[in-house]
Amino acid sequence: MKLRVTRTLMFATGLAIGGTAAFAQQANDIGKMEFIENCASCHGVDGKGNGPLGNLLQKSPPDMTLLAKNNKGVLPINRLYEVIDGSGVPSHGSRDMPVWGMEYRVEEGKALREARGHYDAPAVVRARILTLLEYISRIQAK
Repeated sequence: MKLRVTRTLMFATGLAIGGTAAFAQQANDIGKMEFIENCASCHGVDGKGNGPLGNLLQKSPPDMTLLAKNNKGVLPINRLYEVIDGSGVPSHGSRDMPVWGMEYRVEEGKALREARGHYDAPAVVRARILTLLEYISRIQAK
């Protein structure tokens, strides 16, 4: 977990200073890792809504690769950010959802072993969400 936080912070720093191919490559790994660890169980490793837990949900998880296509070619980044951080559309139910509900809460970020006293917890949470969104943007169908 500490390595993930460190990599996420390195990625965010790389973006802040202009970004490079090395940071972009690292972002690929971090964003994909975030997706696999926190989204793939319902949305599937390929993001097509075919995860192993998807059939246990009341509503089928959407195909994440079609979000832009279904929104006139524009990925709804603000809406996705709000869904993930819980400030907007409550499509994922309560923030206590065991799959990832606590992962992207600033309040919980303060309790992370890696963040305690070393990192700005809200920045860590924002960086994790942004790396996830960057990955989702890369898996969009053309």
